[in-house]
Amino acid sequence: MTSNHTDCHYCLQSLCGRKYALREENAYCVTCYDSLFANPCEACKQLIECDSKDLAYKGRHWHEGCFKCAKCSCSLVEKPFAAKDELLLCTECYSDEYSSKCFHCQKTIMPGSRKMEFKGSSWHESCFVCQYCRQPLGTKPLITKDNENYCVPCFEKQFAHHCYSCKKVITSGGVTYHDQPWHKECFVCAGCKTQLSGQRFISKDEYPYCVDCFSKLYAKKCAACKKPVTALGGAKFISFEERQWHGECFNCAKCSCSLVGQGFLTQRDDVLCHECGSA
Repeated sequence: MTSNHTDCHYCLQSLCGRKYALREENAYCVTCYDSLFANPCEACKQLIECDSKDLAYKGRHWHEGCFKCAKCSCSLVEKPFAAKDELLLCTECYSDEYSSKCFHCQKTIMPGSRKMEFKGSSWHESCFVCQYCRQPLGTKPLITKDNENYCVPCFEKQFAHHCYSCKKVITSGGVTYHDQPWHKECFVCAGCKTQLSGQRFISKDEYPYCVDCFSKLYAKKCAACKKPVTALGGAKFISFEERQWHGECFNCAKCSCSLVGQGFLTQRDDVLCHECGSA
């Protein structure tokens, strides 16, 4: 370019009829401008002269023709690119080398696209959906079953057990009784309503009862001590003509010797050993 500037600001030679460059309103001949201000190209290490296009990225400079992918050498001018270990790569090469693969579709998650991560794996946002309703999971609560992800409502509809008593979903724990699931807090004695989880209980007409309630409501009374007769804990009892005795209560009414495993005689409401019954 030519102008009214007469001399180079640095070498003071005349600029008449010569190309020159302006910097901070000062004119320089091309030779002085390049030696003073031109940046070296990262690729070819030559100066990027004033009549060449200087492409800059993070403080580094390239000739337009040198601004290429470090792997496939395609031009990156006016194209998206990524940097890795100071190398510039086109998006295709970067994806092949470094990008994550989607756990669902196994395709590359391209740089710049949103990536979802869960349990050490990555998904495209469009692939990270509920297996049942296909709605995006995003950051919503989810439940995984057989390597598939479900939103909580769909998981409950498909897989969760519902309490036999209150009909609500059992989210954790629970008790099985008569092949039916129960919340621990719902599994209570049909008599006194105390929780039975982890406790001894007795079934009656498909309802569970704690030992005390069952004994009060249903257990037969010992003919001797009048207390309830149960077989809990392996306790022995004796039954004879619709009467029951605790093993330790089944004694001769006269001499009090044990009649368990022995022959005995009856005398009205009493049971007697052979000796007392024959006297």
